[in-house]
Amino acid sequence: MAPVNKTSIDNAEFYSWGEGAGGWHFLNHPDLSVIRERIPPGVSEQLHYHNKARQFFMLLSGELTIFAGEAELNLEPGEGVHIPPGLSHLTINRGPEEAICLVISAPHSHTDRVNIEPKKYPHE
Repeated sequence: MAPVNKTSIDNAEFYSWGEGAGGWHFLNHPDLSVIRERIPPGVSEQLHYHNKARQFFMLLSGELTIFAGEAELNLEPGEGVHIPPGLSHLTINRGPEEAICLVISAPHSHTDRVNIEPKKYPHE
């Protein structure tokens, strides 16, 4: 059995995306992924979906808007949203401060991502 260890931004693997955004892999396993992401003001990801991965976004601080299918959801700290497999979505930080969120995916979502053109929702 693998040892049990604490994980934080001090010892987790980091990756970058977008313009200054990035995440720490708190758990990076094929059947479950837990990432702490930071999203600077004005940054959004590309519209995409996952064939198999189910995701849950939980906002810890700041503001975050999630477009999911036809819905536009404005999250406040302590709120979350479930994104089922196949649902197109993107996140954007429209607030004045960095947004911090947890992204939980089962199974791991990084090899299951399908980008959609246009890269952003038309009304942005």
